Amino acid sequence: MRRPQRPLPSPRDPSASAAPGNLPAELSSFVGRENELTDLVRLLDESRLVTVVGVGGVGKTRCVTRVAALLEKRYCDGVRVAELSAVHDPELLEHALADALGLTDHTGRPPRTALLDHLAPRRMLLVIDGFEHLVDDCAGLVRELLRRAPWLRVLAAGRLPLELDGELVLPLPPMTDEDAIRLFAERAAAVRPGFRLTDRNRAVTRELCRRLDGIPLALELAAGRLRALSTEQVLQRLDDRFRLLTGSSRSAPARHQTLRTAIGWSHELCAPEQRLLWARLSVFAGQFDLESVEYICGGADLPAESVLDVLSALLAQSVVLREDTEQGTRYRMLDTMREYGAEWLAATGDADRLRRRHRDWYVGLATWCELDWFGPRQAEVAARAESELPNLRQAMEYSLESSGEAHLAQYLAGTLWFLWVGCGRLAEGRHWLDHVLEEGAAYDSSRLKALWVLGQVAVLQGDPVGAISALQECRDEAERAGDPTALAYAVHRMGGLALVTDDLARARRLLDDALGRYRDLGELNSNVLMARIELATVIGFQGDPDTAAEICQEVREVCEDHGEQWALSYALYVLASAALQRGRPDRARELLGKCLAIGRAFHDLLGSVLALELLALVTAVQGDAAEAAVLQGAADRIWPSVGLPLFGSAHYGQPRFRCEQLARRELGDGPYEAALRAGGLLDLDAVVARALADGPADRAQRSVPRSGAGKRRRPTASRTSGRGGPERS
Repeated sequence: MRRPQRPLPSPRDPSASAAPGNLPAELSSFVGRENELTDLVRLLDESRLVTVVGVGGVGKTRCVTRVAALLEKRYCDGVRVAELSAVHDPELLEHALADALGLTDHTGRPPRTALLDHLAPRRMLLVIDGFEHLVDDCAGLVRELLRRAPWLRVLAAGRLPLELDGELVLPLPPMTDEDAIRLFAERAAAVRPGFRLTDRNRAVTRELCRRLDGIPLALELAAGRLRALSTEQVLQRLDDRFRLLTGSSRSAPARHQTLRTAIGWSHELCAPEQRLLWARLSVFAGQFDLESVEYICGGADLPAESVLDVLSALLAQSVVLREDTEQGTRYRMLDTMREYGAEWLAATGDADRLRRRHRDWYVGLATWCELDWFGPRQAEVAARAESELPNLRQAMEYSLESSGEAHLAQYLAGTLWFLWVGCGRLAEGRHWLDHVLEEGAAYDSSRLKALWVLGQVAVLQGDPVGAISALQECRDEAERAGDPTALAYAVHRMGGLALVTDDLARARRLLDDALGRYRDLGELNSNVLMARIELATVIGFQGDPDTAAEICQEVREVCEDHGEQWALSYALYVLASAALQRGRPDRARELLGKCLAIGRAFHDLLGSVLALELLALVTAVQGDAAEAAVLQGAADRIWPSVGLPLFGSAHYGQPRFRCEQLARRELGDGPYEAALRAGGLLDLDAVVARALADGPADRAQRSVPRSGAGKRRRPTASRTSGRGGPERS
């Protein structure tokens, strides 16, 4: 979210008189960067030395010269720009600055003395660009200039800061998605007149800008390729972006003529150990943390204890970016930097070893996450697994590519069941489980686990054919291999399949059998608790809400003892259903509110949508038919992202059926359908916030489309129940 902006100064009017300066005229339009420009203006108000740092091609030069133009009228002695990238001899630094200042001195004084004497009385903004290859010498010179010239301000742009006292540093990030698209479109129109964004090309343009990390140089080079290629063709060729993205305008600095040259400039500035770490970091996908870097990238030539210092140097040079998240401090590389590093890693011949170490680390991480899932750090585990998902995917891919290691991909896909099932990623889980099981491997514990997890995912997606195929295979092979653990899980998931297909007698028999096997094994975890909850659900569907509530109350106590939240939400769902059947809709609403809060925290779409369906019935029973229909409409929008609505089950569908009966009878067909459509416009966060409203007064204030059709009655809890019969006291 963009913060409020204070107005920026107006750019100079070329026709107006101005203080002397050498600011270059802009040859192309300046796009975006409103936040960054405002920050730079503010920082220059606060400090006499401001340095903009960032990766090559990210737009540092354009930003500092733009700000200099905006602020030029503030400096009575003008703005001067010193471009230092072409200066390679430190002894020529003073001469380069003197040239930029227009200073001619024929005396025998040292150049630095002449500079200091010239600047001492002046109110001036000095812009220094491209100094990183001479950073130590440049820092010493700037320090002395600032000490001797009290009215001088320096705005620097480079790959790393000067590290002087009082320096304020602004890391320049890549462009936002919208600004990147705008820049690409403007530059594309310059080389291919008539180019404009349309509904047809907007999606591919957005993806191209995303793949190029929003780096302005890369975007401009890609736009230049539109002379010969379509946007789609440019996108397709990005796997070799360093060969594709060449041919900048002749007016661009030499270091910006190609993307490879721009990134290579940063690479040349790195010490050998920094280049080595850069190459090794390319094995990561997405974010990573310090511990993973130390394990994966450390070695005899880069000791683990030195990794932090080397990583810090890469951060200072903007090769690596720091991101502070809820999971702590994490790091990432832009795709462009990562691909450059990958080329160097391949050249060292060490890529396979690094990828193997990467895989081994994330196998260990997945194992830890599964063990910690059943405990008080469950929310932390969910967040960690989500943030590490790109690396976990890469670890599975590497195992599938490696001869004889498919079992490790199967192990990962099975171990991550909590991510697929508990964190709302059923579709992706199904993809990986199907994929890893295509690979031939012995029926060891890893393959058997992947099979029962596949069966579980298929059950929840409403795919009984896929579920029974995987579960029967798992059961048969577990019996043949003598694996009692896999057998217990296969029986459990078969019971779950029987539950959602309305075979309640078989479901009860299988779930009782599975729970007995779990007891014999001494197994207690979230899956075991879910087996108890599923058994309670069967019993509730069979007309015994008291026993169902008793079982789930016991589960609730175990969850609270262990800090388990995910299984707790399903226990609360059953307890809410039992409360409604007992004639206590207020209690049911309270329990469902907790259930929805947990579901939202874990991104568990299945648990959330089941709770919404039951809450809709509770709302209808409490006399608010319009709001009940809105909740049903919101549930309709969510189900396609989960699977078959209500599993196609008559028993799970009963609250839906009863709610529709009550709401249609109260509202009439037209208003009911209108409220249903209104609910279909709400996203999950909006509908959960709506569902968790404090009370009837909040709900009464909402506007729901109504028509005049239908005579409305307000059913009360004393007249009707969730089961359609008289309420019990």
